[in-house]
Amino acid sequence: MTETYKDSHEKLPFALYAYRTSVRTSTRATPISFVYGMEAILPIEVEIPSLWVLSELKLDEAEWIQSRYDQLNLIEEKRVFHEGDLVLKKIFPMQKDFRRKWMPNWEGPYVVRKVFSGGALILAEMDGKSRRNPVNAD
Repeated sequence: MTETYKDSHEKLPFALYAYRTSVRTSTRATPISFVYGMEAILPIEVEIPSLWVLSELKLDEAEWIQSRYDQLNLIEEKRVFHEGDLVLKKIFPMQKDFRRKWMPNWEGPYVVRKVFSGGALILAEMDGKSRRNPVNAD
């Protein structure tokens, strides 16, 4: 296999990773530890995450599997809202706006005034003034 300069762009991520995870003699630390406040996880630890997690948290494998399973099920649970709950409302853009990156994604907080069976909510401002249109909670 002949290596040429034409495939150097494929090797750049590996070179940068090696550079960023190497200990500097002047600071006795890696650049990643300065930026993120912790050491980088090596690719072998990504391949076998359970070994790293088990050694760090000192959990047995069955406990770790159960906690991951519970976390994944929590994501899929349907959220149930009750009157008096505080919620944020997602802002959906009507058209593509280049300033969107700097605009907020959520508005609120609002208080839930009424909950309908189909998942719709009637919201009110924090001062008690109700909004006219219902909002879909899904």
